[in-house]
Amino acid sequence: MRLKRHAVMMASVLLAAITAGGTASAQKSGGILKTYDPDSPGGLSIQEEATVFARGPMGGVFNNLIMFDQHVPQNSLESIVPDLAMSWEWNEEGTELSFQLRQGVKFHDGKPFSAKDVKCTWDLRMDLAPQKLRINPGKSAFYNLAEVTTNGDWEVTFHLKRPQPAFPMLIAGDSSGIYPCHVPPGQMRQHPIGTGPFKFVEYKPNEHIKVTRNPDYWKPGRPYLDGIEYTIIKDLATANLAFIAGKFDITFPLGGLTIPLMKNIESQMPQAICELNSGEGINRHLLVNYHKPPFDNPEYRRAMALSIDRQAFVDTIAQGEGQIGGVLQPPPDGLWGMPREEVQKLPGYGSDVEANRAEGRQIMQQLGYGPGKHLDIKVTTRNVQPYRDPAVLLIDQLKQVYIDGELEEVDTPQYFPKIIRKDFTVALNLQTSGPDPDPILKVFYGCGSSLNWDGYCNPEVDQLIDRQSEEVDPARRKGLVWEIERKLAADNARPILFYAKGATCRQPWAKGYTQMANSLFNGWRMEDVWLDK
Repeated sequence: MRLKRHAVMMASVLLAAITAGGTASAQKSGGILKTYDPDSPGGLSIQEEATVFARGPMGGVFNNLIMFDQHVPQNSLESIVPDLAMSWEWNEEGTELSFQLRQGVKFHDGKPFSAKDVKCTWDLRMDLAPQKLRINPGKSAFYNLAEVTTNGDWEVTFHLKRPQPAFPMLIAGDSSGIYPCHVPPGQMRQHPIGTGPFKFVEYKPNEHIKVTRNPDYWKPGRPYLDGIEYTIIKDLATANLAFIAGKFDITFPLGGLTIPLMKNIESQMPQAICELNSGEGINRHLLVNYHKPPFDNPEYRRAMALSIDRQAFVDTIAQGEGQIGGVLQPPPDGLWGMPREEVQKLPGYGSDVEANRAEGRQIMQQLGYGPGKHLDIKVTTRNVQPYRDPAVLLIDQLKQVYIDGELEEVDTPQYFPKIIRKDFTVALNLQTSGPDPDPILKVFYGCGSSLNWDGYCNPEVDQLIDRQSEEVDPARRKGLVWEIERKLAADNARPILFYAKGATCRQPWAKGYTQMANSLFNGWRMEDVWLDK
């Protein structure tokens, strides 16, 4: 089994190398790719930041051990290719994953990369290192990882507590870039150092983020670009006008445009190349703090969930270009989510909105509220358009069950720390839903997990999460995942409002970029992007 897996993997690597070699001659080198970033992040450490506004621009600063093929839109186990690891294999029990590492790679400061840096990276993520991360949102993703060991300078082994067939999906994700042992976590927030195709240059909050070509990159001929400049523009309409005026080569990558903004570009700039996709698996959801009265009472949470008209979100916010789904991204772009006919069977997700709201009003009346007495709450959200607009509509819908919401807008550097501290009552939040159930289900819904911001805990769901993670057969695993979806909906755990489609537009001369279909975070390497001008 070990030899067969190893042979299949190496054959795929050879095919990828042949394919890349056959197309490289068409590319041109040089030029600065200019785009924008819709928000100013609190820092640039990919292990501490939960937002794509930070992790996206840093995607080319780092290398992973393995990564998702940047030209395959749908991330899956089959789309994983080598990066700093040249080969990898499981032991027979499926509890040890060993990587053979690439030699001769250097960090941006000239220090050599070796196996010890891989171990340092995961010791930091698992809170086993002497120095600690300020915030560690991804810690729970590796709850099944016991330790990482080295065998000399060029081999590392990940030791799991139990089998987890989809574990490589975690190693291939964007936040699994390798940190250098010799650089402290505090410096990585302000001046990140990796081995990737681009070197960090400068970050000025509310102004720009700049990266430049790494002349010593271990991949010959990459990257094609001399650098990338991300101008921070919080008003998307202003950013659109700048793109139309020719100041940017591409809009914010990976579906950063709403449908109206895309249509505006197409009407004023017909030569632009615009691509619409399913929004990379990002949903909008209702986040309720279980620890703050009155929402420690599940009846209040149930009444709120029954007020939701999901189709209104799709029609109003997404201009009809959206989907109603559960916790995991629905098909066809999502590999694990429920189709629409199954989602409609979930409690509160059906099409009879008025019946749901009547039930919600009845619950609130039993709790002492009614037409003459409403419950006053604050609805907290991040102060950027993809959060604000649905939050306003949510507040309007909550009135249907005698709840009056006041919008509380929080800037990005303060928003996630505030949510992590559970310093909120009700929030409109966005979260990723894939590309795999691991670690999404555990980190958002597992008891005590690092991104379990609302305090939800159901031991039965925890057991099911572990069972689906161990399951090898995809059909049986999907059955377990859907059982989890049904229980989460019955518990009103982070009711999912909708999935909005998004778009990216680029100038005709911007080449080599592939928009991901089921991941907001995993398409930012940019080493194959080039400018044909």
